[in-house]
Amino acid sequence: MDKYMGLGSIGSSILKLARPLLLLCVLAGCMYPEEQQQPGGGSRESVRRVQAAVEEYQQREGLLPILNSDADTPRYEKFVVDLEKLRSQGDLDEIPPAAFEQGGNAYFLILNEETAPIVKLMDLVTVQKVNDVQRQVNRYKSAHGGSLPAGEEYYPGVYAVDHKLAGSSAVTLSSVYSGQPLEFIMDGEGKVYADYSADIMTAIGQSGTAPDSDQDLRTVLETASYYVPVKSLPYLWIGGKPVPQPPHSP
Repeated sequence: MDKYMGLGSIGSSILKLARPLLLLCVLAGCMYPEEQQQPGGGSRESVRRVQAAVEEYQQREGLLPILNSDADTPRYEKFVVDLEKLRSQGDLDEIPPAAFEQGGNAYFLILNEETAPIVKLMDLVTVQKVNDVQRQVNRYKSAHGGSLPAGEEYYPGVYAVDHKLAGSSAVTLSSVYSGQPLEFIMDGEGKVYADYSADIMTAIGQSGTAPDSDQDLRTVLETASYYVPVKSLPYLWIGGKPVPQPPHSP
């Protein structure tokens, strides 16, 4: 498990980031990096196979094949599929290469567990890199009397991470949806997240409709991809753009 230490339990700048190139292709396939589209061994086929295995298991056993999690585990890390159980009971012929259990970079995850369970992927590279920046922020905070290595306040109560102060300049992250760079953001307590605002803006632009004011916009990415927006804040549509909502925000 050393490969992914720290997993735990399981405005204008946005418009600049939402580049026209992305607007042309998000839901037409460019939200899936090329290697994820390969038939047979790619994510599309792997998710399909695990989905079928989960449904077969649930129909027979009356419950879902998931690993234990804490009540406080975030939605996009919570219900990890127990692939070994599916394999040992014959619902799955083999564990997909994309799975962490086989040396891959993803956990298979279940969403909508109480209504219509659907299998998605949690990208562990994203998890690891957010955790890497989190450790640097924590070190800075501890060494500076609780002060944060905060840069510009991008949104109310949400700040850029000043990587020079934090010592995290070497950590970079690419979106699983577009392949474009993602920024690291943090709330007023120093909790670090990946900023998916550009990906959300692109997906909404492609759809041609404005979302409901109370909709968590991360669901747009759920629909558009096999991957969940792990290590994220909820987003609301405010002033014509997706705005992350820190804990205890009004």
